[in-house]
Amino acid sequence: MGIKAGALRASLDELARREPLFAAALADAGYPEPRTSAPGYITLLRTIVGQQVSIKAAASMWAKLQSLVGETPDPASILAASDETLRAAGLSRQKASYARSLAEEVVSGRLDLHNLAESDEAAIAELVRVKGIGRWSAEVYLLFAEGREDVWPAGDLVVQIQVGRLLNLPEKPGERRVRELAEAWRPHRGALAIFTWHHYKTSVI
Repeated sequence: MGIKAGALRASLDELARREPLFAAALADAGYPEPRTSAPGYITLLRTIVGQQVSIKAAASMWAKLQSLVGETPDPASILAASDETLRAAGLSRQKASYARSLAEEVVSGRLDLHNLAESDEAAIAELVRVKGIGRWSAEVYLLFAEGREDVWPAGDLVVQIQVGRLLNLPEKPGERRVRELAEAWRPHRGALAIFTWHHYKTSVI
């Protein structure tokens, strides 16, 4: 789902109006493409599978998992799979426990991914109850899968680096400082997060 292209551009235009340094960066790098993921269980399971491995390795593990438990691994198939099956797919013991935790939360009804709390903070609290889903993963899920426009993943290293660069700060701000600075950018912080990733790629080329 993600933030739609029109809303993304409108938010960045408003941020550029508020902050000339953002306006200059936007003129230089251009508008980013929307970043989207499908809302629901599969996206969160893929997040767990892909943690701390390369994109190529994550894709290989996901393909193995599909071949072993089904093309669309659902919570029931993960809970029914043996430890040996999950290991054969490349999941470590820890990742297998995370995958089972997610499946259990969904099957029990404790986590309804299609009816998360309207408050971003409350929705984050619901998601981080799952083992292996930290605040960053929860924030990125809400931003990319639900298109929540003011979610701000301040713990992301690229977001911190780029906020420092965009504002010409003498050193990279930490998570706490990035959260403080971003209060002035509500309710458009999600668009700015997407722009920081886009600008990081652009500025490296």
